[in-house]
Amino acid sequence: MKKTFRFALLMATLCVAFAWTASAGSPEELRQQVDEALKLLKEKDSTFEAALNKAHGSVIFPNVGKGGFIVGGAGGAGEVYEGKKLIGTAKLSQATIGAQIGGQTFIEVILFSDRIALNKFKEGRFEMSAGVSAVAAAEGVAQKADYQNGMAVIILPKKGLMAEASIGGQKFDYTPLPEKK
Repeated sequence: MKKTFRFALLMATLCVAFAWTASAGSPEELRQQVDEALKLLKEKDSTFEAALNKAHGSVIFPNVGKGGFIVGGAGGAGEVYEGKKLIGTAKLSQATIGAQIGGQTFIEVILFSDRIALNKFKEGRFEMSAGVSAVAAAEGVAQKADYQNGMAVIILPKKGLMAEASIGGQKFDYTPLPEKK
């Protein structure tokens, strides 16, 4: 029993470490990764750009890493926009427990339907619950994005494989861009 617990703890630690490997690095690297992610999403779904333009705001996480073995975690860095204007950066973190195994990286985009939803995000009062579902990017999906509580989530898997039925929620830390003088 002790060996099984230690093995599960070791695997969970490794999986959580995998999740944090999706960090962007410098602001320039993050900018480049966001541009690449947007290009991929537009190639996958021709309606994505129109949905992005229609949204009041968005957060683009170009590389979310997720891993788990019973206990798991996810993490990533992204850029926050109000309309087309870059207003800050965000960090995503997630902890889960439940039936899960594997690791993957994916692009995650959160669209905000109005100023209220974006402000909740910026004020740190925004947490994605386990019940929120993300739609996988495919042709026409963005056009039909289903907003729940002022937000819609679109994901595009990049690499890896993960099977899970876990509970948990994503949390976000928003950092506004410095004021220009």
